[in-house]
Amino acid sequence: MESSNYLGTERVGKLLMKFCIPCIASLIISCLYNIVDQIFVGNGIGYLGNAATGVIFPITVVGWGMSLFFGDGAAAFLSVALGKNDTETIHRGVGNSILFSFLSGVVIILISYLWGDGLLRLIGATDATISLAHDYGYIIYIMMPLAMTQNTLASIIRADGSPQYAMGAMIVGALLNIVGDPIAIFVLDLGIKGAAYATILGQFVSFLICAFYLTRSKTFRLKAQSFQIDFKLLRQIMALGTSSLLTQLSIVVITVVNNILLVKYGAVSSYGADIPLAAFVVIMKLFQIVLNIAIGIAAGAQPIVGYNYGAGNYSRVRELLKAVIKWTAIVGIICMFLFEVFPAAFIRLFGSDGELYMEFAVRCLRIYLLLILFTCVQKVCAIFLQSIGHAQAAAPLAIIRDLLLIVFSIVVPVFAGVTGIFWAAPIADVIAMLITSVVMLRLWKELQVEDTAAAPEASGSIKPSVPGVIVTISREHGSAGKKVGQILAELMQIPCYYKEMTALAAQESGLAAEFISDINKNAPDRLKELYLSTTIVQQAVAAQDRIIKKIADNGTCVIIGRAADYVLRDYAQVIRVFIHAPKDYRIKKVMEMYGDTAMEAENNIAHSDAARSAYYKSITGAHWGHSDNYELCIDSSIGEQACAEVIRQYISQRASHI
Repeated sequence: MESSNYLGTERVGKLLMKFCIPCIASLIISCLYNIVDQIFVGNGIGYLGNAATGVIFPITVVGWGMSLFFGDGAAAFLSVALGKNDTETIHRGVGNSILFSFLSGVVIILISYLWGDGLLRLIGATDATISLAHDYGYIIYIMMPLAMTQNTLASIIRADGSPQYAMGAMIVGALLNIVGDPIAIFVLDLGIKGAAYATILGQFVSFLICAFYLTRSKTFRLKAQSFQIDFKLLRQIMALGTSSLLTQLSIVVITVVNNILLVKYGAVSSYGADIPLAAFVVIMKLFQIVLNIAIGIAAGAQPIVGYNYGAGNYSRVRELLKAVIKWTAIVGIICMFLFEVFPAAFIRLFGSDGELYMEFAVRCLRIYLLLILFTCVQKVCAIFLQSIGHAQAAAPLAIIRDLLLIVFSIVVPVFAGVTGIFWAAPIADVIAMLITSVVMLRLWKELQVEDTAAAPEASGSIKPSVPGVIVTISREHGSAGKKVGQILAELMQIPCYYKEMTALAAQESGLAAEFISDINKNAPDRLKELYLSTTIVQQAVAAQDRIIKKIADNGTCVIIGRAADYVLRDYAQVIRVFIHAPKDYRIKKVMEMYGDTAMEAENNIAHSDAARSAYYKSITGAHWGHSDNYELCIDSSIGEQACAEVIRQYISQRASHI
């Protein structure tokens, strides 16, 4: 709690500087490999070389996405495990992530080599570029497993508390690539193969530096059993890394679709098939740099935004939203001005191979990046929504611009020819920004209402107890499981914890008790896993788990809900109970308790049970309500008092055997 309180009290500008600058730097460094190659290839080989590297780009992005899938997932898993003081599983999570990242690279190698030039032609290679793409790609593929493993390790190293080390490894690799490119291309006269060799040399050295870190890691030590495949653990890691994978896959789809369209429409234009593809590659590199700065601002702000939202500091959340959008807009406006006024200067960085190429590239740079301000703000807003756990709005916003771009890239060139592919970007930007504005204005109003309506939090304390059995109660909605637990506690004259747990977890974490209590209720039906994987929710879960263990350490008690049966899985004196009831009985109970109609009660039961099931599966990897997870499953339709008596009798029979 003490370590995160400053997120709610320190000056917003100072916090953003501290968190955002390293994040921006890491993202910029991570994309330097490909950009540096483009610069030297464009100047040393010409626009056909740039077009060839652009063909290989989607394959490398798939690898990048898979490495983040396991790397960011492992980083989030490591952070959550540390928050729960569950250090035993960290090494297995890290080991499985490293193993599957490496194996994914092997799969990419096999597919790329076995498919061969057919794959390259499928994703945009022409007769003029196929040889260059082949020479470049077949060298890049070799390092794919180790390059992906290095990227996964970098995420893990940052989560282990050594972000400077991870950044240093990336900087060394990038510098080797920068120095190696001109030597290999110009001095050794290796052409495009030289650019590939310089790239894999940098990647290999970065891998060695990251691998060496494993001998000095802070929170885990890898051993042979760390690499034993654990699909249950891997599933949790993959859920936490899904957002990163989807982001990269959207880039792949856009790039491949555009490559194909540029070749198709370019071939029937005065520019030919290769000039549009080469120009697009260069423009996308510039786009990538600017977008990474914006994403760095939003991603760096995530822990600050999430903490303050969870703590109920809604006025501070609004202040953060204004600051994040302001700095993103400043970056976007400056870049828009530079691209519109000095486009030729940016194109020449990557080579100026002929007047026809320059004419096309300059015109399309101005078109494609005309509204990059909107692109940046729209992406930042999606990340902001994810930071506060609004996955239902964040997920569509994160991809809406990309989906629109694909649609308009297909439709507009039918009427406008090859330049229509570039006009698709500003059209998509306008529509995506309008949709985003509506969503964000609604959020702003909600934050104002929540700030005004914020109520004092319930207090809680751990009650005096004595050593003895811990009873955890899981229940279906409408089964009166909470009431049964309270009656059981009275019969046994021991403490009972329900709402008290969220109040205690709020005190532990600095988050609002209402936020922690409503995690299940807020999980949207179709995006539960994405919602539950967000940083702020995981922070709340970790605080809650620590409190459950503190309560259990205090002595005998009844704990209702919150996957306590799993949290206390390593405790010997635990009896796990699941309370269920026939559907008609539960509908009647909900109607009595909340005044619902029969239809409302049925819908609420379905929603609540689905949320509890998703929460349980996210935390445990197991199925909620499955009899194998409990010592006792009981039908509460026999009556609340009778149900509590049955549980008490069961406990008295089992207690002597625990």
